[in-house]
Amino acid sequence: MTSADPPSATGCTGLRPRLPSPLQEAVDARFERHGVRLLLKRDDLIHPELVGNKWRKLAPNLAAAAGRTVVTFGGAYSNHLRATAAAGRLLGLRTVGVVRGQELAGRPLNASLARCASDGMRLHFVDRSVYRRKTEPEALAAVLRAVDAEDAHVVPEGGSNAAAVRGCAALGEELAGHADVAAVACGTGGTLAGLAAGLGPGERALGVPVLRGGFLGGDIRALQTGAFGGPRGDWSLDERFHCGGYARTTPELDAFAQDFEQRHGLPVERLYVAKLLHGLVALTAEGAFPRGSTVAAVITGRPFP
Repeated sequence: MTSADPPSATGCTGLRPRLPSPLQEAVDARFERHGVRLLLKRDDLIHPELVGNKWRKLAPNLAAAAGRTVVTFGGAYSNHLRATAAAGRLLGLRTVGVVRGQELAGRPLNASLARCASDGMRLHFVDRSVYRRKTEPEALAAVLRAVDAEDAHVVPEGGSNAAAVRGCAALGEELAGHADVAAVACGTGGTLAGLAAGLGPGERALGVPVLRGGFLGGDIRALQTGAFGGPRGDWSLDERFHCGGYARTTPELDAFAQDFEQRHGLPVERLYVAKLLHGLVALTAEGAFPRGSTVAAVITGRPFP
């Protein structure tokens, strides 16, 4: 079994992914002047609704669900919730999204959660204290009872678990032999954990976290241990480009993203992809990549309408 063809997807043509995803060269003077070649790994083109690393993480989990209800977690603007809801609609699976924060009575859902609901996802709001304890067995059991899904397949926040990490190893395998450095924006770390494992000898993975905190390194090591029994591949993190934390941007980042879009005709998602690309431009200017290097930026998503 591969992430391209999970058993639960074989009967639904709507889930056929475009794999391997395209690898495109981006001619950009900001890299060329330092002797660096930039490639764009277009994981945003894998599937119109399960975009990028969402496909790679969800496909093995959907296979493991084997038709059971899928329960997962996220904030009010979670792309992971949207992708899971879309997968549920396409595959005919019941999905439940456990949302951080209390629902405000009489207030309409935001556009992201409204899309989840329209795709058939049941939304279950919990207060932040409960949400923080979601991995504790007793707290999780209480949530599953509340949504009448005690036999559900549970997918963690962001979709990062051992199955997802193994699915993301295919990303590294697709890039092996094409780049010296493969860079990706990081939320929960699952994509980087798998990417690093799939790369070839002498190649390294670079993660650009979009959250503050400095905790991600330990999470990635734990994910690799769960997926492979121990550390795999050469990887590192640069934590300078989060722009204040998750879901935060700055006018400077927005201007950078608009400029990149005009240069390359690429719709740049702001919360992950823009921070990655901005970080790579800055690192290149600092001389972080030796002349003659090829750097591949993994485009993990695109702006949602």
